[in-house]
Amino acid sequence: MDDKLNVDVLISAYTQGFFPMADWDGIYWHSPDPRAIIPLSGTPKKPRSLTQFEKKHNFSFTINNDFRYVVQKCSERKDTWISDEIIESYSELNQIGLAHSIETWADGKIVGGLYGVCIGAAFFGESMFNVGDNAVKSAFYC
Repeated sequence: MDDKLNVDVLISAYTQGFFPMADWDGIYWHSPDPRAIIPLSGTPKKPRSLTQFEKKHNFSFTINNDFRYVVQKCSERKDTWISDEIIESYSELNQIGLAHSIETWADGKIVGGLYGVCIGAAFFGESMFNVGDNAVKSAFYC
């Protein structure tokens, strides 16, 4: 695969089962085998304890409210595969409607979120972050 990221390359890669990761040497393409799949027809049931936790902590959720912030927060870890180039490229995918974020809010702040790419009927979850208990788990079930 071409190692330069742009929207066309990303779309082509995803349709072939690849996604980019960054390391000190630049971008490389990853294709895990097997790849985890969560069928939407049998959506996992949200645990009752999580629903109670959400009510107690007054969580609310948005979609694509602050995509770039979510990706940036996902990159803020000791070892990250999310480079500035990946942030820019996925932000372009978001602008054309192919990448999405789900944000979990509490007390007027984003306390967790996840982002991924949607092509056809598939959603490819890429990364998530959590600064509050159960915030990303709640975003997943949102």
